[in-house]
Amino acid sequence: MTNLALSQKTVFITGASSGIGAACARLFAAQGARLLLCARRHQKLVEVAQQLRQEYQSEVHTLQLDVTQWSEVQQQWGQLPAEWQQIDILVNNAGLSRGLENFQEGHMTDWHEMIDANVKGLLQVTRMVLPDMVERNQGHIINIGSVAGHQVYPKGAVYCATKHAVRALSQGLRMDLAGTKIRVSSVDPGAVETEFSLVRFHGDAQRAAAVYHGFTPLSATDVADAVLYCAQCPPHVNVSELLLMPTDQAAATMINRKS
Repeated sequence: MTNLALSQKTVFITGASSGIGAACARLFAAQGARLLLCARRHQKLVEVAQQLRQEYQSEVHTLQLDVTQWSEVQQQWGQLPAEWQQIDILVNNAGLSRGLENFQEGHMTDWHEMIDANVKGLLQVTRMVLPDMVERNQGHIINIGSVAGHQVYPKGAVYCATKHAVRALSQGLRMDLAGTKIRVSSVDPGAVETEFSLVRFHGDAQRAAAVYHGFTPLSATDVADAVLYCAQCPPHVNVSELLLMPTDQAAATMINRKS
């Protein structure tokens, strides 16, 4: 059933070509929202958009965008039609993890990629979208964080640091926006079976599959459900943080696996 509170709202989702981003797009489309979707992999993004148009008759605009590049964010945003520049809900989903080594064995290219995507990307897109929200005194920013923003685990120091940064930025945004009607939420999942581990292990499918062996992880739709819940709360309700985990996961690295 279409939610009238979300019908015709413009929702901007980063990293929307797969995983949590694509799942969020699907759930918002089902509620009648207009969708601005961006990702680096434009062909996959176009396929997602086509499916949403066919299934929900959604109004969808796609944008090939690398959120880590400030000049590209500025250029692409400046070229958007005016009717797509007023964002009601921003879902900062773009992000990744690279590598799982002890700090002293880490690779600088992996570190830079995580910091650029998880921190700089969020900063740059939010900086572009937020002034219009402030001018209109309405809007909602939903950041996809992680249990790694609450707990540090061995061999994941840099990734955890980036997700701690997302948590700090979410808290800081709420402070800076105090007195406005703009809401800021952080949805922080535990183990989710997406392309996350495949990316982390540089395409090693066997190692990635082992991450989810022996238990039922969260799905991308589980996380998207939480995002939608935040967005559907009454205007006077702000879900500041929502930490969700698989039932078999008690902590970042504590998972009950069946042999």
